[in-house]
Amino acid sequence: MKIAILKEQAAGERRVAATPETVKKFKALGADVAIEAGAGLTASIADADYAAAGATVADGGATVAGADIILGVQGPTPESLAGAKPGAWIAAGLNPFGAGENGGRARVDAYAAAGFEALAMEFMPRITRAQSMDILSSQSNLSGYKAVLDAAAEYDKAFPMMMTAAGTVSAAKAFIMGVGVAGLQAIATARRLGAQVSATDVRAATKEQIESLGAKAIFVEKVAGIEGEGSGGYATEMSDEYKAAQAELVSSHIAKQDIVITTALIPGRPAPRLITDAQIATMKPGSVIVDLAVEQGGNVEGAVPGEVVERHGVKIVGHRNVPSRLAADTSALFSRNLYNFLSAFWDKEKNAPVLDEEIGNAIRLTQGGKVVNERLLAS
Repeated sequence: MKIAILKEQAAGERRVAATPETVKKFKALGADVAIEAGAGLTASIADADYAAAGATVADGGATVAGADIILGVQGPTPESLAGAKPGAWIAAGLNPFGAGENGGRARVDAYAAAGFEALAMEFMPRITRAQSMDILSSQSNLSGYKAVLDAAAEYDKAFPMMMTAAGTVSAAKAFIMGVGVAGLQAIATARRLGAQVSATDVRAATKEQIESLGAKAIFVEKVAGIEGEGSGGYATEMSDEYKAAQAELVSSHIAKQDIVITTALIPGRPAPRLITDAQIATMKPGSVIVDLAVEQGGNVEGAVPGEVVERHGVKIVGHRNVPSRLAADTSALFSRNLYNFLSAFWDKEKNAPVLDEEIGNAIRLTQGGKVVNERLLAS
């Protein structure tokens, strides 16, 4: 059983799908591990560290040659997989609903045509036994943290209240929109930095979570559709009545905020628009908005992927691939997700993982030369 890890090919991707820690664990399972030279450098991991853990460090062609499983952060190009075994697994964040060079249906079709079994780790079901395999949660956690730091870097005032002999500095007011994993971490981080924090979400169940972290919950009351809970714990589309009430509430609240962080995503669909240009115009000059959904269409009108822009005196931060901006830690968590996934299904007699139906059917995109995932076939 050979597991291969290639250098990430997507522009700006600094993470890597294995660390010396997980290499040792894969070796303990009985697998051979090959790493492309330089794969971990942008995540602060030297080739010598991989070699010391028992991996073979080689060029890309030798790394993938004869591989049974290829691990990645983002999906490798089909061309880079020449030499892998027929039917080899590709386990990574495959972005099958995306567009451009880092995903999309065309790449999934190419995997199928080449005979690979593509496993989209972001399709991992949100069930108790799969929590340790969930790349969305592990990466979103650090994205929420980094979003607050990015906001603090752009904000030209202090976050905490400070009392000095020269007078008092008021605490920043931070508003978190979307209270999933990223939003909860953003709340906690903004609170640690001393901001006055409020938050909102379409899911009624998050109100208690917001308040448990010491933030103020901003919710529309007595309007049909507040539950907002879709499958797997994700948010779903809301009623028109709810959207109108939510927009009115947010508009009055957002005008008073110094920092706004938006995190709302609906899997397989463009990010919902949460903040309009008109709402931005009501904010104080010098305020900062961080849009964590900018690459999926953006929660904020006027947000630009990969740029920090200014509208009405408000900075809108749209950094791409925020997890990659903390590459060492996010790589460590991502690689553990992959190890936890493969080890949970490892068959000692076959010296290979054997997936069950619940998780296998959820994440498997291609098999036997065909696209087999129901979500893709229905799209």
